[in-house]
Amino acid sequence: MDAIACITNRRSIRAFQEKPVSQDLLREIISMACWSPSYKNTQPWKVMVISGEKKEGLSQLMIDLLDNNTPPNPDLPPPASWPEEEQARITYLMNKRQELTGMDLRDPAVVTRAKRANFSFYGAPHAIYLYQDNSLSSWSLFDLGLFAQNLMLAAQAKGLGTVPQAFLTDYAEAIKEYLGIPENNRLVLGMSIGYPDLAAPVNGYRTERSPVEEIATFVE
Repeated sequence: MDAIACITNRRSIRAFQEKPVSQDLLREIISMACWSPSYKNTQPWKVMVISGEKKEGLSQLMIDLLDNNTPPNPDLPPPASWPEEEQARITYLMNKRQELTGMDLRDPAVVTRAKRANFSFYGAPHAIYLYQDNSLSSWSLFDLGLFAQNLMLAAQAKGLGTVPQAFLTDYAEAIKEYLGIPENNRLVLGMSIGYPDLAAPVNGYRTERSPVEEIATFVE
């Protein structure tokens, strides 16, 4: 699959096959992502791949914390609010998902079910965590974002599906302790990865994108 096809065909996958991905293929995908650019070639990313019993244990840990009403404590707190333009896109997405699924994502009970699905990695056989030293600047967060995108595109090129998940960092302290990630690191992103279940209705929905005319200015 060429680069343009990978970019335009990539989507967030929320239902996976049980079939595991070989460690050789996972290593190959990570190796490709390592060619991402970074500030002065600092390569400020660390990767942890979780599978098998360790993944199941992590899933149960997060679900237990959720069920016990433990307050989330992500290393990168979510935005408290959004500018008008971005908020309009969020509202449109929420309304579209409600139309397609019949579930109101503003309902706390629905949100809880959505979190449980997140914490179960949508049935994926593997999860990936991206993290980095706490002392790094915002530029290094940008670099890690480039790495994450290339990781997803490399997976797409190899016939795999991914979904980046902010919820997977909700209980950062407990997750880092469980996985043995040093305390002086910030947990930036979690991601589920595996072979996509293309027959699942949830994977048939694609979000829209704004046209170039709305986001780009050409100056001569």
